[in-house]
Amino acid sequence: MCFAIVNIHIPAKITEGGVIGLSIVLSKLTHISPGIINLPIDILLYGLGVLLLKEGFFKKTIFSTLIYVLMYSLVEAVGPVLPSLEHLPVVAAILGGLLLGIGCGLVVARGCVAGGDDCYALIMANRTSISLGKAYFLADILVLTLSVILYMPLVNGLISLLTTFISSFIIGQFEVHIPTVKVEVKRVKRA
Repeated sequence: MCFAIVNIHIPAKITEGGVIGLSIVLSKLTHISPGIINLPIDILLYGLGVLLLKEGFFKKTIFSTLIYVLMYSLVEAVGPVLPSLEHLPVVAAILGGLLLGIGCGLVVARGCVAGGDDCYALIMANRTSISLGKAYFLADILVLTLSVILYMPLVNGLISLLTTFISSFIIGQFEVHIPTVKVEVKRVKRA
């Protein structure tokens, strides 16, 4: 995920949906830093995740969030290693969507999250009939629509929508329902 954001999305000016995108939208309205806005939203969504999702969610979440922050810091420190795809926005949207979808899918398939939007999507998938991929897509489309209305050129919004569609589809492919098997253990007495 970090690799895609630093190497593809930022240079190609593709925006994010989810909590990061919502923080940017709210920043445009309030003139408060997205970093400050992002924290309470993430805390709220993490809190809901702890209340509504499976036991062990909190430990997995702390671990995966710390790994994400460390990896992002590392990738950002190294900087982009791919040539800029700014002049090939459709290619950037496709490649970025694939990489983000795979990265996020691997994280959420284990019941972990790397951010508040992942938490929201897991809650929606576990508590409603909405699939994981659709939950991501619905949240992202709302944020992208607000972004286009408030500040983003329509072309950038459409390219970001393409990335969102691809990443949401890929994330949905990681949603596997494995039937649980009960194993009965009997003790045998020795004669």
